[in-house]
This record gives sequence, structure tokens and C-alpha cells, in this order.
Amino acid sequence: MIEIAAGIEVPDAELEFAYIRSPGPGGQNVNKVASAVQLRFNAGQSVILDDWSRTRLATLAGRRLNKDGWLVLSAHRHRTQEGNRRDALERLGELIAAARERPKARRATKPTRGSRERRLEGKKQRTDVKRLRSRPSFD
Repeated sequence: MIEIAAGIEVPDAELEFAYIRSPGPGGQNVNKVASAVQLRFNAGQSVILDDWSRTRLATLAGRRLNKDGWLVLSAHRHRTQEGNRRDALERLGELIAAARERPKARRATKPTRGSRERRLEGKKQRTDVKRLRSRPSFD
């Protein structure tokens, strides 16, 4: 089990790490060392996600989630492999935490009478400004 965020532990079997050459910082070393990390998380078969969270994760992840249910995160901000690995795990933790969080239900409300009147008054003022800018009519 790997703890990726507070209270979120992921089994090792659901994570795969691949180390690739980084397009980020590293100087001449960037051409020799595979410091970037590609983290793959099996979201489709994950035991830590319920169906609702899995659906929300798919929405939040967007193109990073492939059709086989694997979430792919690439990290290349840091010069070291370990720094990029930590970065990828942190980002995965943030995504999973956001997917588990239920959004507040929106309740429909009506604008108050005062706000409607203020909006209409603003529209009238704008109309007057535009009318004064136009050429005078000779009736």
C-alpha cells in the first residue's frame, strides 16, 4: 500500500511507474537519464473507488483516462526521478480526493426584487449613454 494523500492508500498492484526521458530541466543530463515519471493508475479496477467516484474521476481526468480505465499522469517538473515520482503521486492523490468529494447540491433561487430593479436601472443608464453618443436627429 502506498499512501498518496491523507487517508488515501492505494494498493501497489493498481499503480505502474515508467521512467522516461524528460523534456523538462536537467541540462546535458536530460539526454542521458530517464528522470520523468509516467504514473499509470488502474481506475477501472480500483478497490478504493466506488462507482460514483469512478465516474467523477473520469470527468475530472478528461483525456488522461484512457478507454481501458487507466489514468496516465506524466511528471517532469523536477530534475530528479524521485522528485517527479513524488509529484505524480501528489497529483494522483489530489485527483482521487476531488473525485471522492461530493459537490454541494445547487438550489435554484430567484433574484430579489431590489436586484432586478438595480439591473433594469443600469440598463436604462446604459441606454441613455448610448443615445447621447448618437447623432442628433433633426425632426
